[in-house]
Amino acid sequence: MSGPRPPLPFALPAEDRAVSPYTGWTRAHWEAVADGLLGAAWRWSTPGGALLDLPGRPSRSGVRSDGLEGYARTFLAAAFRVAGARGADPRGWLERYARGLAAGTRTPGREDAESWPPVLGHDALGQPMVESASVALGLRLTAPWLWDRLDADVRDRAEAWLRGALRHVPAPNNWYLFPYTVAGFLESVGRGDAETAAARRRAAELLEGWYRGEGWYSDGDGRAFDHYNSWALHLYPLLDAHLGGDEVAGRRYGERLRRHLEGFAAMFGADGAPPHFGRSLTYRFAAVSAVGLGAVTGWTPLTPGASRRLAGGSLRHFLERGALTGDGLLSGGWHGPHEPTLQSYSGPASPYWASKAFVALLAPAGHPLWTDREEPAPVEEGDRVLALPVPGLLVHSTCGDGIVRVHNHGSDHVRPHEGESAAGDDPHYGRLAYSTRTGPTAPGNVADNHLGVEVDGRPGVRRRIRPLGAGHGDGWGWAASWHRPVFATGPPMVPGLRVESVTVARGPYELRVHRVTGAPPGTRVTHTGWATGPDEPLVSALHPLYNWPGGPEPVRAPAGTAFTRWAEVPRLTGESEGVSLHVCLAVLAAAAGPVPPGPSAVAEVTADPEHGRGVTVRWADGPRTRVRFAPVRVTQEHA
Repeated sequence: MSGPRPPLPFALPAEDRAVSPYTGWTRAHWEAVADGLLGAAWRWSTPGGALLDLPGRPSRSGVRSDGLEGYARTFLAAAFRVAGARGADPRGWLERYARGLAAGTRTPGREDAESWPPVLGHDALGQPMVESASVALGLRLTAPWLWDRLDADVRDRAEAWLRGALRHVPAPNNWYLFPYTVAGFLESVGRGDAETAAARRRAAELLEGWYRGEGWYSDGDGRAFDHYNSWALHLYPLLDAHLGGDEVAGRRYGERLRRHLEGFAAMFGADGAPPHFGRSLTYRFAAVSAVGLGAVTGWTPLTPGASRRLAGGSLRHFLERGALTGDGLLSGGWHGPHEPTLQSYSGPASPYWASKAFVALLAPAGHPLWTDREEPAPVEEGDRVLALPVPGLLVHSTCGDGIVRVHNHGSDHVRPHEGESAAGDDPHYGRLAYSTRTGPTAPGNVADNHLGVEVDGRPGVRRRIRPLGAGHGDGWGWAASWHRPVFATGPPMVPGLRVESVTVARGPYELRVHRVTGAPPGTRVTHTGWATGPDEPLVSALHPLYNWPGGPEPVRAPAGTAFTRWAEVPRLTGESEGVSLHVCLAVLAAAAGPVPPGPSAVAEVTADPEHGRGVTVRWADGPRTRVRFAPVRVTQEHA
């Protein structure tokens, strides 16, 4: 949000604008932030140090599991901090975690003790399985200074607790990497066996099935492409290979990370923010885990200076925009606390998966990641449009205001076995576009960036998204998808009703073309633009170009977004019957700069003579964009 930025509750070194002209931050800043976050969290530890009972709304797994989460996720930050310093631990973090490990594994099942809940399957509210991976990775990173110095019985108890992850069924997604990580640790300390080998083989095989190409994994079966690529699906297997010296696996997973970063690095705004897109967004700057891991392992297309610019910019972005409470804890939300950003599994310590960003500290002080001069982020190198066909995303950035928009024509959170009406509107996946400066509106409010089809007064939502292609040229790009609107009341589907959508990004403009087929008489069609409000100096405009009888009306979203207390969304309204085309132009721009003109950017819109087959848009500066359906083809011709 705009306005005065709260001071950080812990001290930082002086900025170094010579080596870090963009952020001012150096490796010493990262160490200071890690120490500050750890110091604040440990004020909430139980006497034995096994649980960090942070204040806040309990998760569905219960307060004991939440306390374990506090221990495990902060342990990651401490482990990266100490391992990157080659065992130097001036704050004595590892002594605390060693003490907590002994207490947590001492008396299983004792409610009056600090014992950790057992690791069970995901059907049993199995959050401890998630945390077992953080405990195991922390132990592996710090083995010479923590594990090797533990009493034998503590090591045995810790192994017994961790093995629960190998003996229960994970959730059918990135969770399979948690027993994989546990097994990797046990094998690294000479405790591997057939059980650990099976857990690793199973996860590796599943990961191959989830890899879709071009550096992108789906989070399980289906088409869930989001930040889990950075903070889980790339992180665990490549870091495991790196720590274990496995060159074959390192090359396989490293090449995928390198390819992933070619597109993912372009998604960060000039202010350091990633797009507000997908689930678990309370992990915040964990989104730069892939950037740091690429620099540490060498599997990256980015220069060291650009990597530090991206990673440091994201870390600083959140810390300076209210992510910390007054006593230095990471709150549940985006900038400050924000309930709609959270999931049912989110607890008070969930935000500390942000600790994964500190993987960058595994690069020692003399590494080029820290010594090379910062270089601009991709968004600062000029306007760009980048198509990512595999996930069905179109990355669209404008250098002048530093905003990055991600047009979504391929990512959802629906698994193949789920029914179409298994859930209603999903703001974090179902919208047409997301950005680094705006968030989706909350359920119950008007949906932003949405083509709505209303039949018999029942509004349909975009749920299962099927890509139809994506591509880019010099200064422009496109992506397309189709879906069947899902209705929360009455029959979930209207037979034959289908929406095909195309986004064409060019300069600051978003040309949005929709083809509705199978619409019964009386069908109402609406289209909304970006949600903006008083806390972000932005302008959202939506201009009708074809088959919208009137101009846009502002619609209030009282619950606001993660960026603003309340929001307003421009909306167009029209009608559809049988087959219809609807074309509009959306703009999101910084209010402080020149606002791009609206309809004057387009000189002419011509519908295809064959009803519903497509349109041609002639831009005021000359080029023509042709959009054709059945099948979808998008071309641009220069005057």
